[in-house]
Amino acid sequence: MAVPDDARCNGSIDNWLFLMQRYGGCSLMNPFSKATLDLPKLATVWREDWFNQDPRRNPLFYKVVVPSPLDTSPESLVAVLILGDGNGSRVCICQPPVATDMSRGGSMEPCRYLHDVIFFNGKLYGIAFCDKLLMFEIGYDLGNKPKISSTECIINSMDAYLRDLAHSLSREKADLSTNPGQWRRVNKLGGQALFVGRHFSKSFSVEEYDGIQEDCIYFMCDYPWPDYAGDPLCDSDVYNMRNGMITPLLSENAPVLHYNGGQWRPTWIFPADPI
Repeated sequence: MAVPDDARCNGSIDNWLFLMQRYGGCSLMNPFSKATLDLPKLATVWREDWFNQDPRRNPLFYKVVVPSPLDTSPESLVAVLILGDGNGSRVCICQPPVATDMSRGGSMEPCRYLHDVIFFNGKLYGIAFCDKLLMFEIGYDLGNKPKISSTECIINSMDAYLRDLAHSLSREKADLSTNPGQWRRVNKLGGQALFVGRHFSKSFSVEEYDGIQEDCIYFMCDYPWPDYAGDPLCDSDVYNMRNGMITPLLSENAPVLHYNGGQWRPTWIFPADPI
């Protein structure tokens, strides 16, 4: 898939690639329809927070999430998790191409140490330090612009064995039917498959795509350059939750890919229509 010469692929969301230009511009591009959606300059937005104005601090990681598919809701809001090299984090709320709000808080507040964010049933959730599960309530100001109106910690877990699913093979899910909520261990996905990545994760029924195994977790080596080896798929495998087996993502006969710091970072992408 070709991307503009001045851009670099830094992740994805569904069937859209998240691109960052050399001059700081950010956008989403559908490589199949060639449609584009401009985003704010996220590094500039990040530095507008007083905590990040120190020139020694730099944003290192971005993750884009949406509450509904962009193909059907092009005016939908977009949330971006921004992680900095000082271990701080911020959630930026956008109504493309404008940033309308960003999470605030002192150094001791949970939203400063987010590891991951996701929309679920229209709600924005985040996993913070010590496996706290936060819910961000998104409202609208007088100008009808989306903003974070409140942040609630719905699971306050200090259990050392819990880990973010995107970084290990933990098998926990959030049980929000209890009060307070808690993590519960699971050994199946209800017939679904889960694709896990640092920049994008997605689960769906195996009936939607051929060749996908149910109750399996697919994961890839998408660590930031230069932390991973020359082969971008060296740690990419499939974990079967039923029997605990781990198998390679690609067959042994697949050609070895090499990464040299170019325009791409490994990421999942799911076309809306079969190819």
